[in-house]
Amino acid sequence: MHLPPLRRFLKGLFAAALLAQCANPLCAWWNNDWSARRKVIIDPAAAGLASGDAIGGTAVLLRLHDGNFNFAAIAADGADLRFVAEDDKTVLPYHIEKMDTVLNEAFVWVRVPDLKPGVKTSVWLYYGNAKPPAATTSAKETYDKDTVLVAHFAEHGQPPGDSSGSGNTFATAGIAADGALIGTGLRLDGRTALMLPASASLAWAQGATLTWSAWIKPTALTPNAVLFQRHEDDRTFTIGLDRGSPYCEVTGLVEPGRTSSGAPLALNSWHHLAVVADGRVISVYLDGRAYGSVTATLPALTGPYALGGDDTPATPGALGFQGELDELQISKDARPVTWLVFSQANQGGGEAASHLLTIGDEEQDAGMLAFLKTGYLGVIIGSLTVDGWVVIGLLMVMMVISWAVMIDKAMYLNRVVKGNELFLREWKQVSRDLAALDDSESEKAKRLGGQSEDKEAKIMHAAPLYRVYHIGAEEIRYRVSTGRAGARVLSARSIQAIRASLDGGMVRETHRLSSQMVLLTIAISGGPFLGLLGTVVGVMITFAAVASAGEVNVNAIAPGIAAALAATVAGLAVAIPALFGYNYLLGRVKNANSDMHVFIDEFVAKMAEFYSESAAAERTVTRAPFSPSEP
Repeated sequence: MHLPPLRRFLKGLFAAALLAQCANPLCAWWNNDWSARRKVIIDPAAAGLASGDAIGGTAVLLRLHDGNFNFAAIAADGADLRFVAEDDKTVLPYHIEKMDTVLNEAFVWVRVPDLKPGVKTSVWLYYGNAKPPAATTSAKETYDKDTVLVAHFAEHGQPPGDSSGSGNTFATAGIAADGALIGTGLRLDGRTALMLPASASLAWAQGATLTWSAWIKPTALTPNAVLFQRHEDDRTFTIGLDRGSPYCEVTGLVEPGRTSSGAPLALNSWHHLAVVADGRVISVYLDGRAYGSVTATLPALTGPYALGGDDTPATPGALGFQGELDELQISKDARPVTWLVFSQANQGGGEAASHLLTIGDEEQDAGMLAFLKTGYLGVIIGSLTVDGWVVIGLLMVMMVISWAVMIDKAMYLNRVVKGNELFLREWKQVSRDLAALDDSESEKAKRLGGQSEDKEAKIMHAAPLYRVYHIGAEEIRYRVSTGRAGARVLSARSIQAIRASLDGGMVRETHRLSSQMVLLTIAISGGPFLGLLGTVVGVMITFAAVASAGEVNVNAIAPGIAAALAATVAGLAVAIPALFGYNYLLGRVKNANSDMHVFIDEFVAKMAEFYSESAAAERTVTRAPFSPSEP
């Protein structure tokens, strides 16, 4: 096999693989270690936000359930979840509030960099990685720097933690309320306040901006029930419900005040309550709509937070809020109304949330190696050691070479057969009169008397039979041209010399036909042995690891043994196709050699007959001019 055809074949194979990969609409795949993804489309217009201030970067709640997600395709703890921006390159921070693969329910918060009213934003949700690496983003990055407290209340028997970057934690554990609006919530009994110690991140300056938001579910309509309070000296900041009507009150200021009241809340129903202080006015929003306001500023406070009761020592046991609380967020920024409306629609669940955020159908990785990442193959490949990869890599190189040899050799033999057939067709005409072989015009001999067309002549020139014929024709022309003038006779020694030249040409053609076949024999014999070497080394490493661990664990041994045996399978995968290909090609090479043997015997026989003395005398008599004196 010539190197240029092999090079062309390998380049074509690579180009075809690349074309097949990129022709697929899923060619742009963030990371091929993940086998599946879904497109998450966020449409603020579905929440009525077609215009207005930009929502900005925010943490978006993603509710996963059987209706929109395949829980069987992810890890039990959701460690293989990844969120990527619409450009399919930028990894987005996220954290999981709840992941239950038994009940098939999950609450995941993902930070979307920039949301605008009336503009759809897409996010890719990737999953399906048996051994995902540690996430490169922190859960604290889900919220911006202005967010100082995010309490999901997902803890049981432990003080509620802070999911923001501030790291604040409540002093005591509250009463967990399972089945709240978003996973687990907090139950408040109206008698005990849950205290959050003071910290630098929670301090308020006089006239500062603030956004306080939470989901509340009242179970009793009591007067002036305190939901949230902060007290220091004569200054207080209180959020509560007065017989079901939300309010915010500030005292100890030059202009103290309390927000106006509206219609009371219905018992045992969830509502989104928010308080926004912009430095001039303190406003209360209920379910994303303005509820009440007061012209006042935020007082300077640095003390602890009290949740669900009055923190004033002079009034111990004061009646607090009775009901459930979920998803408390506090930030040092006056969030726009669009942010409040979006949060209420996104977190509230139901039909509004499903329209706001839709999850597309599952898309499988269509990459060429995607099938290697799932099932038993994924376990085997994931357990391969470095030595196994080295052996399999060498075997893959052998496979590529053997396949290239077989394909190129088969194409070459096809050209040989076609060329031989054309030559034998022309030879049948020339063999009746070999005069063209010793013609003074060598081109006639090359073209078998000048009868073959240019296209056919080009095909015949690639045939071994033609090249052997050309050797014989040149030898005959040389000997006839240097012999006696007008004599076309070849001696026995000349015929023997020409026969030797033909045999030499046949040997060279045989070498050409058999070239590179040795690579197939190497693949046949060397592939299994190389694979066996990889298996033996892999088994040794597996048992050495077991001995080092000091215990026998079938679940630990089995993947290692399976991965070690993969080397033997790879060796056989190299050898078996090479074996069949070698025997097939060898049979075709033998047929070509047999054709040359038969042709040489026929050529020498016809040459000896045509250039004998009797044949020459007969041609002379036949061609002599007629004499009248002859009887």
